[in-house]
Amino acid sequence: MISINVWTRIKREHGLYRYSPSGQFFARVRFKGKLYRRKLDTDDLDLAKRKLRDFKNDLHRTDATKGNTSFGKVLDDYAATLTGSKSTLEKKRATIEKLKATWFGIDSLPLRTVKPSQVTAWLAKHYGDQSASYYNSALTVIRDALDMAVADRIILESPAKGLAYRKRKQPIRLAPTFEEFQAIVADIRAQRFNREAEQSGDFVEFLGLAGLGQAEAAAIKRSDVDLESGRTIIYRHKTDTGFVIPIYPQLRPLVEKLCSDKKPNERLFSINESRKALANACKRLELPQFTHRSLRRMFVTRGIERGVDVKTLAEWQGHRDGGKLILQTYSHVRPVHSQRMAQLMSTDEPQNVIPITAQA
Repeated sequence: MISINVWTRIKREHGLYRYSPSGQFFARVRFKGKLYRRKLDTDDLDLAKRKLRDFKNDLHRTDATKGNTSFGKVLDDYAATLTGSKSTLEKKRATIEKLKATWFGIDSLPLRTVKPSQVTAWLAKHYGDQSASYYNSALTVIRDALDMAVADRIILESPAKGLAYRKRKQPIRLAPTFEEFQAIVADIRAQRFNREAEQSGDFVEFLGLAGLGQAEAAAIKRSDVDLESGRTIIYRHKTDTGFVIPIYPQLRPLVEKLCSDKKPNERLFSINESRKALANACKRLELPQFTHRSLRRMFVTRGIERGVDVKTLAEWQGHRDGGKLILQTYSHVRPVHSQRMAQLMSTDEPQNVIPITAQA
């Protein structure tokens, strides 16, 4: 064995090294002009030799005819495979366009020469001052494109493989009280010179009373509503799944109104959203700028405050995680409810509790 500082090269095993402090083996192999390193995760020599051979075989299985495929070509190929909602596609394509516009020589740069440090530097420069969500979205695009290149045997390993996502903050987002919500609906309907005032008021009221998102509510047809059984079928485009919600007592009068004289394939709403009407109402009432999502948060928060169990609320939201997401997102409730619950934590027994007497 020939000693190189803390590294020891193993004789007759080209590319195999032992790291002296830990005794762990590492592979260090040059292939087609590029140096590849891999931790073999063992201190056993025989096992390290087998892992080294597997590593070399993986290198040789990369397609030699694609060795000079450019980073830009890989991004183009990846862009052609994109699927999803319109907003998702727009975000991913925007990241790809930024990569191609700002990464010097990307259309001629062989992908095999790209290093992790280059990917990190690009992300820091163009997304470093952005939110964790934007940063992570850009990293996801790069990772997915490079993973596809690995699957196509253009490169052995993705240079983005070890890059970490940023931890997203958990802000406390505002939601209106039920009284504020009722005032907003009334204000929208009171705008007599707006020809869509009644429809916008119905749409906003429906979101708040049903606890649904804008796209879900807009897609509901008359045939999805069963007034006799008190259930409505909801389709979620984002996850391509369907679920069922009850027609809550607070919601029934509005649903009956919306279903009146509607044909089976006719939508309950002729509009797809009511952002402008909602924003203007909040402005007139001097309230925070609540959004469609704020109304959904109000519904869930109100459900928690009224004692609806989290698992049931999750089912009403179309979640399949048993309430995990709701527990993470709604770990807080309104201060008034928290203070009311705090009164239960006293040293005195509540008046409606019958004390248990000890058996003789």
